[in-house]
Amino acid sequence: MKFKTDTQYFLSCLEDLLAVPSPTGYYVKLNPLLEEYARSLGETVIYDNKSTAYISIEGEDTSKTVLVGAHADTIGLVVRTVDGDGKIRMRNLGGVNYANLEGETVTVHTRDGREYTGLLACQSHSVHVFKDARTLERNEDTMVLLLDERVSSKADVYALGIRNGDFVSVDPRFQYTENGYIKGRFLDDKAAVACCFTALKYLKEKGLKPKYNTVFAFPYGEEIGLGGTYVPENVSEYAALDIGLIGPGLEGNEYSVSICAKDATAPYDYELTSRLISLAQKAECDYAVDVFMNYGTDANAAMRAGNNLRAAAFGMAVYCSHGMERTHMDGINNTLNLLLAYLLDI
Repeated sequence: MKFKTDTQYFLSCLEDLLAVPSPTGYYVKLNPLLEEYARSLGETVIYDNKSTAYISIEGEDTSKTVLVGAHADTIGLVVRTVDGDGKIRMRNLGGVNYANLEGETVTVHTRDGREYTGLLACQSHSVHVFKDARTLERNEDTMVLLLDERVSSKADVYALGIRNGDFVSVDPRFQYTENGYIKGRFLDDKAAVACCFTALKYLKEKGLKPKYNTVFAFPYGEEIGLGGTYVPENVSEYAALDIGLIGPGLEGNEYSVSICAKDATAPYDYELTSRLISLAQKAECDYAVDVFMNYGTDANAAMRAGNNLRAAAFGMAVYCSHGMERTHMDGINNTLNLLLAYLLDI
C-alpha cells in the first residue's frame, strides 16, 4: 500500500528548516523551530544534555521502543583567525568541499547574538588579477571570508564582536521546480527532518499510532560522527533517516528511496535491513539497496558507541552531496512511504 502524504506541508516545513542555520554544534536557532512544529502536531520536544531534540510517540505495542533519527546539523564553518587586513580564515565543520562553496553568501553568528553576512572567496579571487585563480586548490588555507562591512584590520573585525570560534553558516538557496525537483544546500539532512514531521502529521490526521513506542531524534553532531553516540534507554532499533548517494556503481537515483546495506565502517543489521527491503516492497516503493563509501550515519555512530541495538539507514538520494544538492519529490514520497511502513510495521 502507498501512503498519501501532504506534499505542500513537506515543502513548507523543508523551506522553514533550511532557512534556519544549524551548522554542526549550533542548535540555538533551530531547536525553537522544532518545538514549534511539534507543538502544532500536539507533541512536545525534550532534550538531552547534548541538545539533541526528541519527540516520543506511544505505540500500539509498548513492549518495544524504536528510534528514527534525522540529524538536524549541517556542514558549516567556524572562525579560526582574522588576518591583519580584516579577512577571516575558517575551519570546516564536517565534510566541507570548499570548491563548491566559493562565491556563496555566508553569515557569521557571534556569541552575543549579532549576525554579519559576507562572501566566501578564494584568496586568488579573480582571473584578471591572479595567475593561479583557476588552478589554486580551494581549501581552508586558501579560502577567506570577506565581511559585508567596511573593515580593513583585525581591530575593525573585533569591534563588530566577531571572535575566533564563532559559527559561520552558508546560504541554503532553496528552490522547488514545477516538475518536482528540489534543490538547495543541506537537504542532508533537513529533507529527512521534514519527512519526520510530515509522517507525524499523517499519523495524527489518520488517528494512527506507530506499531511500537517510537522516538524521533534530531541530533546536532552527525556531520562529525557524534550524533547517535548517545541513545535513550530501552531503544532496541535505530533507523537513521539520511540521504542516499548517487554515482558510479550505485543503484540509487533521485526518484527512489535508498536503503544502505553498508557504509564506510560496517554493514547495517542484517535482520532490520532485510525488513526494510520487505517493507519497501509491500509499500510499493521504488527503492535501491546500495553500499556507500566515505559515508556514515547516526545509526552507525550508535553501533560504534557500543549501544545494544539493531541499526539501519535509508533515505532520499541526492546529487552533489555536501554541495548544492538536488533530489526529486518522487524520492521524498518513496522515503515517506518506507518511513510510514516502518513506523506502522505493515
